Amino acid sequence: MNKKLKIAIIGSGSTYTPELIEGMIKRKDVLPIDELVLMDIDTRKLDIVGKLCERMIQAANIPCRVILTENLDEALQDADFVLSQIRVGKLPARVLDETIPLKYDLIGQETCGIGGFFKAMRTIPVMLHIADRMQELCPDAWLINFSNPAGIITEALLNHSKVKMLGLCNVPFNMFKSIRETLQLDHASFTYVGLNHLSWITSIEQDGKDYVKAALDMGLNSEAMKNIPSSGFSKEVVQMVGAIPSSYLEYYYFKEKKLKLLKDSELTRGEKCIQIEEELLNIYLDSELHSKPELLSTRGGANYSEVAISLVDAIYNDKQEVHVVNLLNNGALDFMEDSDAVEVCAVIGKNGATPIKVNDFNNQHIIDYMRMVKAYERETVAAAVSGSEDAAMRALLMNPLVGDYDAAYNCFNELKEAHRDYLPQFFANEK
Repeated sequence: MNKKLKIAIIGSGSTYTPELIEGMIKRKDVLPIDELVLMDIDTRKLDIVGKLCERMIQAANIPCRVILTENLDEALQDADFVLSQIRVGKLPARVLDETIPLKYDLIGQETCGIGGFFKAMRTIPVMLHIADRMQELCPDAWLINFSNPAGIITEALLNHSKVKMLGLCNVPFNMFKSIRETLQLDHASFTYVGLNHLSWITSIEQDGKDYVKAALDMGLNSEAMKNIPSSGFSKEVVQMVGAIPSSYLEYYYFKEKKLKLLKDSELTRGEKCIQIEEELLNIYLDSELHSKPELLSTRGGANYSEVAISLVDAIYNDKQEVHVVNLLNNGALDFMEDSDAVEVCAVIGKNGATPIKVNDFNNQHIIDYMRMVKAYERETVAAAVSGSEDAAMRALLMNPLVGDYDAAYNCFNELKEAHRDYLPQFFANEK
């Protein structure tokens, strides 16, 4: 009999947290959770969201202690799994990431381009601190991170800490689901290759047959994320690439169109999320509510609980299942370094994830694109860890959504000042 479980959710004031609780309730027979600690530094949100989570757990008759705390060490002490979904600077910081770059004709987006770069700068130091405290308080625990940018955070933590961790995103799950539905394939398996938010499906196999050529011939797109204003890929683009791109590739393949769309939008996605979040918090205040409200699906987190809690289940119950995760390459893709964080299929069990090697990969476009963006990601981690502005500028010059020195330099300095409170590495020398 497996021992009882302690799960800590860091950033549990997030309005997404009921998604995770729903996933735990669904798997209550296989995940004997004894203690659930909800930790956040935002007292108001922790209280509102935490009380809904308590009601959901009670309604499901799960004999589990639920603890709400603002103390990180209390949350981490003796945890078995730590789920991280933090947003340093909260949604107002996201809005700055989205709006300031537009002044410099740069795309403002929370994970791509210079906006995503600054989200990494704010988040990596905090995640390294969490990893450091885990080493002290729960050294055997697994850290499952879905704080964005998930791939860059994986790159930082697995190369700069000793924590056992996997990065997670719901994009691959949603891509697989929509393609299975479109092609009416109920148990297709996929070759999925890429970095987080820069990924492609290169094979679709069921019963010994690969359906990818048929998919490319029909110009098949996967379902776009709800948080991306999507126009899709034409048949010509899909066939030129020779694979089915994730919807985030629209930012790279249609940069000017996306920039215009962002400039013409009345509200940024972050501003819309602030409105949705307040609506959700008001709904969550209803003491009669003890299930996840439908409005939550209008944010970008569809199937998020399924992805996260099924991963916990696969590790805890040694299921040897295939999941897509962010982890160190370790030979899975022979055109990438072993120490590169990649997003690929892996077999998940009690010892974590073993990436599935992709043999004879020959899509040169994908190889070149991944290497280019990985160069940006490596330099981004170097800047986040060291506070080197030279590393920051080198990173931004390699990012396909930035690339211009003057724009990068001026935008970097404005965003650095705007986020001053969350960037200790760049202001360390100030008294």
